[in-house]
Amino acid sequence: MLKGLWLWLGRLLGKLLLTVALIGLVGWGAGELYYAWKFSGPVSTQEQIPADEAALTRLIIEDAVRIVEQHRDNTRVLRDAHAKAHGCVRADVQVLADLDASLRQGVFSEPGHVWQAWMRLSNGNAYPQFDRARDARGMALKLLDVPGEKLMKSPQHAGEQDFVMFNHPAFFVRDVAEYRSNFAAQADGQKVQAFFPSWDPRTWEVRHLVIALKTLSPAPESPIDTTYNSIAPFKLGDLNIKYRVVPAPQNCPPYQLPEQNTALPNFLRNALYQQLSLDRAPACFELQVQKQDAQYYMPIEDPSVEWDEKLSPFESVARITVPPQDFDSREQNLFCDNLSFNPWHALAAHRPIGGINRLRKSVYEAVSAYRHQRNAAPAAAGPENSASQVDEEETGTELSQ
Repeated sequence: MLKGLWLWLGRLLGKLLLTVALIGLVGWGAGELYYAWKFSGPVSTQEQIPADEAALTRLIIEDAVRIVEQHRDNTRVLRDAHAKAHGCVRADVQVLADLDASLRQGVFSEPGHVWQAWMRLSNGNAYPQFDRARDARGMALKLLDVPGEKLMKSPQHAGEQDFVMFNHPAFFVRDVAEYRSNFAAQADGQKVQAFFPSWDPRTWEVRHLVIALKTLSPAPESPIDTTYNSIAPFKLGDLNIKYRVVPAPQNCPPYQLPEQNTALPNFLRNALYQQLSLDRAPACFELQVQKQDAQYYMPIEDPSVEWDEKLSPFESVARITVPPQDFDSREQNLFCDNLSFNPWHALAAHRPIGGINRLRKSVYEAVSAYRHQRNAAPAAAGPENSASQVDEEETGTELSQ
């Protein structure tokens, strides 16, 4: 009798598991069909600005200031995202000599030209934590002594062209309205409500939760071993593009980083210091762009959608070399903390486009001014013989870096 009962329970459990598997398979198939229909082209090549975007932006600025104050340390107001830097290092950005004529725009207009730059590598969290914690990783690049009128008129940024990235190809919100809802929940400490704002399943953002979880990735072996993406789109002359920076060890002498102690809180800084300062080995990257093909679903206003590389491959436009250097000094770390990166520090040929980029402009300006005022930060001369005398701050608001 007992044997018969176990057999009956086994059959019941087997049928139950099979039913659950079939339901899951049907749900997955329905989801694939739905998104294949929803994410189909063509799309607009022009920006589309919602009527309530300005009002939502003001509310987001208030939430950003709240987060800045929540995460301040005993002496300084920290960035509202990407608060922990692994280092600010000098870099050379060389435009490819054989660059296609259609891509010769802005800072890429002169093939072979070499720009001096600052590069900041960081974790994404608003509060400094151990590097082994799952987190976004950021790279910001500031080209120096760039002539021409910039989109932001501040004389402090007159010679700068910035590129701001992090290590995932898609963002976890689609537009400013969703960003406000998500960010407000996080500012209130309600992380679950950031993606499940109500009991109504129609308001749930499961796909965006998956993107957020993928963004919080395990730490790489070194901050130079990761691909960094612009996420949001930009202009490149008349083109709409996204850009990224990819490791290019083939452009550098062979180098093998010694195994790092990942239990140390700052092992990513240690890895960078090991390569550049101790072993005196350079690091190499390539800066690439991806053109929008509006016949397919490559939207401007939704950065949660990754543009398909099979339909529009990335093309290299410049090589980035980080030479051996000493960077881990108190003076340079303070300089790094006061350094600002903003995608609107840019020539018109590289104008940021899309709702998240428009949001960046207002939030970066407001929060950086607040942080600078609270820290009473003086004008920061670059350390040693830097190519630029910069006095800025950087904010991120998890909009990238």
